[in-house]
Amino acid sequence: MSKVWLITGANSGFGRAFTEAAIAAGDVVVAAARRPATLDDLVAAHPDQVDAVALDVTDAAAVDRVVAEAAERHGRIDVLVNNAGRTHVGSVEETADAELRSLFDLHVFGPAALTRAVLPHMRARRSGAIVQLSSVGGQASMAGFGAYSATKFALEGMSEALAAEVAPLGIRVLIVEPGAFRTSLFGNHSLSGDGIADYADTVGATRAFVETGGGTQAGDPAKAAAAVLAALEADETPLRLALGDDSIDAILGHLEQVRSDLTTWEKVGRDTRLDG
Repeated sequence: MSKVWLITGANSGFGRAFTEAAIAAGDVVVAAARRPATLDDLVAAHPDQVDAVALDVTDAAAVDRVVAEAAERHGRIDVLVNNAGRTHVGSVEETADAELRSLFDLHVFGPAALTRAVLPHMRARRSGAIVQLSSVGGQASMAGFGAYSATKFALEGMSEALAAEVAPLGIRVLIVEPGAFRTSLFGNHSLSGDGIADYADTVGATRAFVETGGGTQAGDPAKAAAAVLAALEADETPLRLALGDDSIDAILGHLEQVRSDLTTWEKVGRDTRLDG
C-alpha cells in the first residue's frame, strides 16, 4: 500500500531528494514549500503523486490548516518529514536574540507544531513515522555554529522524549544527522557579527567554510534519502541515523570526549551525594 508523506522544505536539498525518493517508491507526497511554484516540474511530471502546498512552518495557524486539509484530501498522513531549515554562522557573543529566536522558530517550534498536528491522525491509526532533520550539529557543536546547534540539540532532546511517548502507539521517530551534503544549505545561511577580531581564527574559519564550501560537499542527497527510506522500512527503525563520513567521525569523537570527561571526573561527581 502506498504511503502519504508530508515533507516540509520539499522544493530543494534533502526535501527534494526525499520527495523524489517517495515518488519513485510509488507514494504520494504533500510537498510543502514557502513557494510551491518551485515544485511545478514535479507536479507536472507526477500529477497523481505530488500535492504541492504553500507553507511557512513558523506560521502555526497555517501548519494546522495544511495538515488538516492534507489529511482530508488523502485520508491519512503516514510520514511527516520536518526538513525545512537554514544554517547560521556567528559567535555566541555576536548572535542577537532576534536571530536566535528566528532559528528556534524554524528548527524547533515549527517541527513541534507540525508534530502536534499530525499525531492525532497517527494515534488514531496506531501507525506512522516522524522524521526529524537534525544535523551532525545536533550531537557535536563547533565554533560559529552555536545558535544553529542549539536548535538542533533542542530538536533532538524533544524527539527522544517523543520517541518514548509514541512507540507504544505504533509510531516511529527517526532523527537524521547529516554532515555536509551537496545541497543548497550553505547558500541559504545567515550571519552574525564579523566585527570581533578575537574570533577570527575560530568563528572565521567556520564562516569561510560555509561561504566557500557550497558545491564541494561530499554527501549525495539521493543516497541520504535512500538511507532514510531503508531505516523507515527496517524491522527496527533506529532513533538516530548519522549520514556521511564527516558526521559519523565527528559524533564518534564527541562521544569519546564525553566518555573521557565522565570517567575522569566520575569520582568527583559521585561524591556530591549527601553524607549519611
